[in-house]
Amino acid sequence: MTTTTKPGTAPRSRAKVVTAVVIAVVTLLAVVLIAKWTRTLPAFQSFLADYPGHVDLPAGAPTGLPGWLGWQHFLNAFFLLLIIRSGWQVRTTTRPKAHWTRNNKGLIRTKNPPSKISLDLWFHLTLDALWVLNGVVFVALLLATGQWIRIVPATWEVFPNALSTAVQYASLNWPIENGWVNYNSLQVLAYFTTVFIAAPLALATGLRMSGAWPRNAPKLNRAYPIELARAIHFPVMLYFVFFIIVHVTLVFATGVLRNLNHMYASSDDGSWAGFWIFAASLAVMIAAWFLARPLFLRPIASLTGKVSR
Repeated sequence: MTTTTKPGTAPRSRAKVVTAVVIAVVTLLAVVLIAKWTRTLPAFQSFLADYPGHVDLPAGAPTGLPGWLGWQHFLNAFFLLLIIRSGWQVRTTTRPKAHWTRNNKGLIRTKNPPSKISLDLWFHLTLDALWVLNGVVFVALLLATGQWIRIVPATWEVFPNALSTAVQYASLNWPIENGWVNYNSLQVLAYFTTVFIAAPLALATGLRMSGAWPRNAPKLNRAYPIELARAIHFPVMLYFVFFIIVHVTLVFATGVLRNLNHMYASSDDGSWAGFWIFAASLAVMIAAWFLARPLFLRPIASLTGKVSR
């Protein structure tokens, strides 16, 4: 079967992309110029003196980043990358190349026969389960080691300090910070939102949309309609994409070697150890991206179900 493209469709698509890029560049330039102008105002200079961009941590807060945070960072990035990829495929693919039907035996056994789903959806749900399991371990370690203190706001002063940090970033005059000891307030709000708001929302809405949700529960389904879950789930995915782009950009723009050592090598120096660990993890993620296709997924999916056209 061949597909045809209407005359003029491709040029219009390219024009939209070019227009979007131009608008994005002009917007970024305007933000930078406004931020630089704002920093010249006496009122903001006084505001900056009162709120430099961070809030002091309480006594007894841990200093430094433990080794487990490095592999947790890699696993979270690995799962999120593939979850976003597979989620987009589920959303946009109209004719899946393969389907999967669960084996109705073992620990998971139901009265009704299992539903057939696309292999893309199976991959997405499998990744979701692994990501949630990893998230449970991550939160447990945060609580057990006291690292949660570093990413949970303890005072309302975090908000004006976050605004101060945002203007400093936007003006391209980076705030003075030391993430090894204390995150700036914008980082605190971003990490708190990601771990304790966006991730639970992704789980709650994804569960509502999955086959695991009870269908014969009219009161529960009226209280939590699937339309609401769908309306939230996609914007949450966009939030994660935005967070990843900004996070990676700032890591490379504000001292890449030291930042990567914090994240991957559990050290506070300018060596290349963290960079090489990051490079190896990036190679693994790129390989997984290209291997996540039916040819390689079929044998894995066949372990727990039947794969068909």
